[in-house]
This record gives sequence, structure tokens and C-alpha cells, in this order.
Amino acid sequence: MASYGNFNEYFDITWGDGRAKILNNGELLTLSLDKASGSGFESKNEYLFGNIDMQLKLVPGNSAGTVTTYYLRSQGSIWDEIDFEFLGNLSGDPYILHTNVYSQGYGKREQEFYLWFDPTADFHTYSILWNPQRIIFSVDGTPIREYKNSESIGVPFLKNQPMRITSSLWNADDWATGGGRVKTDWIQAPFTASYTNFKADACVWSNGASSCSSNSTWWFSQELDSTSKEKLKWVQNNYMIYNYCTDPKRFPQGLPLECNNS
Repeated sequence: MASYGNFNEYFDITWGDGRAKILNNGELLTLSLDKASGSGFESKNEYLFGNIDMQLKLVPGNSAGTVTTYYLRSQGSIWDEIDFEFLGNLSGDPYILHTNVYSQGYGKREQEFYLWFDPTADFHTYSILWNPQRIIFSVDGTPIREYKNSESIGVPFLKNQPMRITSSLWNADDWATGGGRVKTDWIQAPFTASYTNFKADACVWSNGASSCSSNSTWWFSQELDSTSKEKLKWVQNNYMIYNYCTDPKRFPQGLPLECNNS
């Protein structure tokens, strides 16, 4: 059930015409972006529930206009998706970590954060824990967001569609930095982001069946304990810069139902 480390074994480079590279005998993957194209990769396996870790080192220096992504996504027009997106910025200004959750093709569930470290100086671990009750986003083991199952009040949850791990580095200077006011400085290209130490302790979905024979894995019923809740509160009080559940102007008909379950 657990997959470790090797990018050659577990991932395919999907686009970029040579701009994505697997190095160090499969232990390191780099994505690059220039004016002609970005690049990306995705997992060979599809997963339905699990705990997935990836270490990333983001584009250093003036990364304005660039977006580095790491997310889970299913196929089709009513897809499910769990997003980490890292929005670049001018040198000296902080990255924005953008998170979102789509269920059955509907998103608009953004929460955004600054980080409490320089994500370009070294590798840091970004984790998605996904079980039938909740999704927990974590950074270096510290939870930053919990999205709970709200089916009981009529909100579809992500529990029927297997998803692939997907990542990309691309130019989004029409919106990514300062709402699109700050453009990509192509003199700085190529831009490079690095990935290592992938780990998926997760149920592989293949031929309509799960690799998990029971629900006894540690993450299947995992929830935040009191210490983790305090860490989550610390992050949200000090580093959260946007929360869709506190933006009533955006939702004049009323905040989304799941905001009552946060």
C-alpha cells in the first residue's frame, strides 16, 4: 500500500518537452519554466484515500507570475480535486500558499496562507491526509487546514473518485501575483522547482478495486488531536490571509453550507 521515493517507478512526465527531469536515480524531480513552456508530471497510480507526502523546494528569487502546483485530481467533468498551489512573488516578498477543494467539479473553497519559513531555501514537506471523514493539509507536520465531510448537510464529499497526484510549474502572470499586476520577468528564466522524498501511504485504485483490504490503516479514521488543533489555530491566526468562509461579499446568497462545519 505504501509507495516510497522513486519518481521513475511511480510517476510519468506528462508535458514540457524536456523541461521536466528525473535525476539522482529517481530520487529527485525538477520542473522548469521558460517563456515557451512550463512542465508537469503525474502519478502512474490512482488513489482513493491515503496520506501523501511530497517535499518541495520552490522557485527562488523573483518568482512573480509563476505557479508551482501539487495536487490530487480525478478525471472527467465533475471531478474531485485537493490543491496545493504556490504563488510566486517578487524577491523578498513572501510566497502565497493557495489551497482549494473541489467536489464534483465545484470549487471556490480557497484558503490562502503565508509560510513561516523561506520555502525556496530548502525542501519542506507538504502533506495531504484524505479519509472518508476529512481532508487535512499539513506543512512539515503542522496542520494548516481541515476540510470536513459535510454530506449530512447536503455537501458532496470526495469519496467515490480515485485521483492521481499531479504537479506542474507554469506561467500565470495574468492572475498569480498582485492579481495579475506583477508580470513574469523572463530575464530570470528558466525558473526551477524541485521535488523529492515522495511517499504515498494510500489505497491504490486499479481495475475498479482498492488495494486496501481493510480500513485498519492509521490514517483511515485519523482526526486532529488537541495538540494538532492548537497548531492549526496558531497557523490560521498568524498566517492565514484569505478564507472563503469569512468572505460574505463573495457569496451574497449566503456562505457555503460547509462553512458551518469548519
